[in-house]
Amino acid sequence: MAEARARIGPNAILQLVPVLEESAGRDWTAHVLAMAGIFELPDPAGGLIDEAPAARLHQAMRLEMPEVAPMLAREAGWRTGEYILAHRIPKGAQRLLRVLPARLAVPILSRAIAKHAWTFCGSGAFRLVSAWPAVFEIADNPVVRGERSDVPLCHWHAAVFERLFSALCGPRWRVVETGCCAQGHAACRFELSRAPRGT
Repeated sequence: MAEARARIGPNAILQLVPVLEESAGRDWTAHVLAMAGIFELPDPAGGLIDEAPAARLHQAMRLEMPEVAPMLAREAGWRTGEYILAHRIPKGAQRLLRVLPARLAVPILSRAIAKHAWTFCGSGAFRLVSAWPAVFEIADNPVVRGERSDVPLCHWHAAVFERLFSALCGPRWRVVETGCCAQGHAACRFELSRAPRGT
């Protein structure tokens, strides 16, 4: 029997492609897609996809445009968060989170993210280290698997988390990746903090 392939949400590709096109044009985007072995975009209504092409696309982007890759990945992550808010989190739940104090809303959202981690971490192992303050880890993160870097690379994941918390728990929440598998750490670690007023 063939081994089942690890799956990830299609937005890992679908939200990145328009960002690439807007930044570098369709020809360059087609080149990067070809590097990743992607010749047809996934159906947004088709459910989870094979994680390997999505990971290769993010890695090809970092290889081809290292200077702007963090900004592009962050924008794609922010748009992924927007998609989740528009299509995946019930409006009633969103209204409730927005009226709750952060001390209650942040742990509720953290646990919801942990429950649905399979949609964004693929074959990686997600762990909710702390619900307050929120700290997440993704061990063996497929989006950076095999890469080596002196700095964290998972700007897409950090931006997805930041968009959700800033929309549902207060506008000053920020998410920073403090350690990355690409740096040799056992897991990519994401920490939530609240920026001072006026920043």
